[in-house]
Parts: sequence; C-alpha cells; structure tokens
Amino acid sequence: MTRTEQADQPDHLSAEHRVIDGVRVVTLRGEIDRDVQGAFREALLGAGETVPTRIVADLSNVTFMDSSGINVLIAAHLQTKDVQGWVRIAGAPPAVLRVLQVTGVGTFISCHPSVEQALTA
Repeated sequence: MTRTEQADQPDHLSAEHRVIDGVRVVTLRGEIDRDVQGAFREALLGAGETVPTRIVADLSNVTFMDSSGINVLIAAHLQTKDVQGWVRIAGAPPAVLRVLQVTGVGTFISCHPSVEQALTA
C-alpha cells in the first residue's frame, strides 16, 4: 500500500491504493455519498498527480453508494478514456452492484467479482 486516505469522518469512508502492474488499485471501505465524494475522487484519480490510465475500484467493502459515487465513477471513466485508459469495478456487493446496473454505469465500466479478475480482464 502506498497511501491511505480518509474522509473527515473516519468510519464513513476509507481508501487505500496500491499499484499492481501499472494499474492503480483502490480499495474502499464504508459509505460513498455526497459527504465523501471529494475523498472518493482523490482516491481514484490522485491529488494533483497525472491521471492514472488504468484504475480498479475495489468496492467489496462498500456498504452504500449514492449518485455522488456514480458521478465520481463516470468522471473517472471519462478522464481515463481521454488518455486511452479504463476504470474497472471489482467485488461490488449486491446492493452497490444493483445501483451500478440501474444507473447504466455497468454498461461502460465493467464489473468483476474480484480484483484479480478485473486486473486480467
């Protein structure tokens, strides 16, 4: 792990990221809503860094995600697409996966059962 980022409310959302074979893998825990969208965006895209070209968002420990999280995922998708990259989602629990499917995000950001599968897709 190279860095841990936490929102103002430590139990609300925590994010850790590491790089595996050039892919930024972000492991998230807690809830993703309007209060933490900035921390979520920074966890995916970095703070003032060059936009990563490939990102896997591990949502296996996310208990809730609203439209704020969807908006961050869409923005990350668009930014990585601009540099011929991608965003993939790993391990989304059923409630979060349902939000991704209902909103249509799952049609352009691929969802995988595990980080390993997302990395090799």
